[in-house]
Amino acid sequence: MNKLIIDSQHLTVKDVLKVSKNKAKVEIGENAYQKIDKARKIIEDIVEKGYPIYGINTGFGKFCNVQISKKELKMLQENLIMSHSCGVGDALPEDIVRGIMILRMNNLSKGYSGISRETFEQIQNLLNHEITPFIPEQGSLGASGDLAPLAHMSLALMGLGEVFYKGQKISAKKALEEEGLKPIHLKEKEGLALINGTQVMTSIGVHAIADAIKLAKFSDLSAAMTTEALNGITDAFYEEIHEIRNQTGQIKTAENMRNILKDSKNTTKQAEIRVQDAYTIRCIPQIHGASKDAINYVSDILNKEINAVTDNPLIFPENGKVISGGNFHGQPVALAMDFLGIAVSEIANVSERRIERLVNPQLSGMPAFLSNNGGLNSGYMIPQYVAASLVSENKVLAHPASVDSIPSSANQEDHVSMGTIAARKAKQIVENVKKVIAIEFLAAAQAIDIKDQKDNLSSTNRFIYDKIREKVTFMEKDRIIHNDIIEMEKLLNDDKFFEEIENKIDLKI
Repeated sequence: MNKLIIDSQHLTVKDVLKVSKNKAKVEIGENAYQKIDKARKIIEDIVEKGYPIYGINTGFGKFCNVQISKKELKMLQENLIMSHSCGVGDALPEDIVRGIMILRMNNLSKGYSGISRETFEQIQNLLNHEITPFIPEQGSLGASGDLAPLAHMSLALMGLGEVFYKGQKISAKKALEEEGLKPIHLKEKEGLALINGTQVMTSIGVHAIADAIKLAKFSDLSAAMTTEALNGITDAFYEEIHEIRNQTGQIKTAENMRNILKDSKNTTKQAEIRVQDAYTIRCIPQIHGASKDAINYVSDILNKEINAVTDNPLIFPENGKVISGGNFHGQPVALAMDFLGIAVSEIANVSERRIERLVNPQLSGMPAFLSNNGGLNSGYMIPQYVAASLVSENKVLAHPASVDSIPSSANQEDHVSMGTIAARKAKQIVENVKKVIAIEFLAAAQAIDIKDQKDNLSSTNRFIYDKIREKVTFMEKDRIIHNDIIEMEKLLNDDKFFEEIENKIDLKI
């Protein structure tokens, strides 16, 4: 059934993607309602008694010591959303924004934020009616959470700002009217409950890690196809070599390579053609494996953050306490996203070097740039340039964002994470790596045809080779290779293709 129930339970990356990408309907469970109601009652009691509590009846940031009169408390929350809606840049993609919304719902469902049922349900309404708030991608420091982008999300709940609806960018008010929905009016503490959190960096991270996990597996497959094209030596994947190194990702990658190549007639043993392969073939388990270990670490951090409570102040219904803390600080995600960017960059680095080995006649023993009529035709000369360009761009993007901090709010918020910048960079690196892997697959398939090796391919590689050739034919003479790369990238994005591979072979990560 294509739905997700939010009931204060543990969500996974797959759950988030079910809503963000596949547009599953969202339902709210009774357990979530009970927790929300308990926390809301505490907020209402505080308002009635007038105790000064941050964000409920005080100003924000440096204004935390300014107490707000009871009659102005609702205006305080609406002012917060409007004043903080100052993001800039292009719109975040629809799937990222839907991910933000379901993550925020999960956060609020835990019952530590003091949101009302009506406001909570309005996020559900937007998701189920496919009204996607316009959120500019730039402007978050990653502490106190993702304030500016989450404020733009919150505008739409109030019928303010702009949204994407039925393929158009229109006013939120008009979209709500079209679906028979009414704007909400924020109550005490609700504005802060909506924007204090790490859901923007986490949503970007969730989408990046899902692609990174797939790419880690595809990188083993593209490397295996290149290994066949270059008659690579399989002794380097011998199980005991990797067992005595004791690195998990390395052990799993070597196992993947053995399984992919087990029935290949193109690979060789040491000293049959050469004694050793270059590192980009021989050290595939060591290089890919290290990236996989990093990817698994990042995945663990994100799975924790998906289910984290990141609001401030936090309400503890069991004892009635309302305590200011710092769960909104994005440092755990910031460091993880920087690590992901570095780790995935390395997958492209080694892939590009394998592409070079395929197109360089001094290294491959094949016609230069995999063209049978070189000179008149340039063949795969420039795709290698493109891969090199992407790899170089990744090196710039992989510079850590989390090592930077700029004090804000008159030095009240004097250390920030830059986690959303780190997440955005990691996502771009992942997209770049996907293109490099696509080029390696194309070059490897071209090399296999030049050497007439397709009938000697392993069963796994033959399946992938045939799928490639359904989309991209052998390049007899020069053509617009951009189109080939686009087709190969579409194949890598095809969930059905990935599932078919997974059904054929159990690739470890």
